[in-house]
Amino acid sequence: MSTSDIASIKTEVAQAISAATGKDELEALRIKYLGRKGLLAEMTQSFATLPAEEKPQFGRAINELKAYLVGLFAEKQKSLESSGKEEKNAFVDIGMPGIAQEIGRMHPLTQVIREICEIFSRLGFLVVEGPEIETEENNFTGLNIPLEHPSRDAFDTFYLKNQKLLLRSHTSPVQIRAMKSRKPPLAIVVPGRVYRPDALDASHSFMFHQIEGFMVDKNIKFSDLKGVLEAFAKSVFGDQIKMRLRPHFFPFTEPSAEVDISCIICKGKGCSVCGRKGWLEVLGSGMIHPNVFKHVGYDPEKYTGFAFGMGVERIAMLKYGINDIRLFYENDLRFLKQF
Repeated sequence: MSTSDIASIKTEVAQAISAATGKDELEALRIKYLGRKGLLAEMTQSFATLPAEEKPQFGRAINELKAYLVGLFAEKQKSLESSGKEEKNAFVDIGMPGIAQEIGRMHPLTQVIREICEIFSRLGFLVVEGPEIETEENNFTGLNIPLEHPSRDAFDTFYLKNQKLLLRSHTSPVQIRAMKSRKPPLAIVVPGRVYRPDALDASHSFMFHQIEGFMVDKNIKFSDLKGVLEAFAKSVFGDQIKMRLRPHFFPFTEPSAEVDISCIICKGKGCSVCGRKGWLEVLGSGMIHPNVFKHVGYDPEKYTGFAFGMGVERIAMLKYGINDIRLFYENDLRFLKQF
């Protein structure tokens, strides 16, 4: 077999491969030309019968032919695969159901915040938010918190470098901001994050959430505070819940009271959750101190008001029976998917 024969074989195979329209047809051609009993194998066997002077040239021609055919088959295979993908994707049945995406869930703290704000909105309160970086005046001075009060100490507050700004330690500064910019009557609730340098444990965190609420108008009484808080407690924990107020002290309210609800676990009988007392503390409250009114330019002889503040994590832990605040921040889907 001469080199001219090899050239004609190249042309023949190239035409056959080009005309192939499917993978099966292409595979049949590959076996015909490159298989163990194919044309190339027959040509290689004839190598031994050639004169010695023709062997080097014929060997090179055979190797070139094999490389050429392998390249043609690989290129055609790639072309058929690409054409098959295009044909497969050419038609899309829009009536077929799509691949369902897992729907995310709202974080339990966000759920509780929205629930609480919705309750107070129905009672006529306006939801207002404020900055998390606050001035010392709004966070302490305006709320009648004296310079010597321990909450002003760096051990209890995150101060920024210039010592005039800080990360708010409660949502009450928004009360000062709102009263400075608005005139009575006011009924406002303030949700938001607050910061205190507390050691992290099952019941404390250096960042947590509060909801502040206050109402200011003429002739606002302590009984109004009690009625609003009772409506809130029953909405969150159920109509069977009982509520009590205990005397307490807060610099920005006078008189002040802490609010307890009957234990939602033992129904007031006493258990490990409530420390065998039958009661659980949920928030602090009181009548707004006259000094706070003076600071914002309200006449304490003309206006009265009440304020209250609660920890959202505390409410959520009681509502859902959670015993560790850290669970809210660990991003464990096994925990979060329960809500």
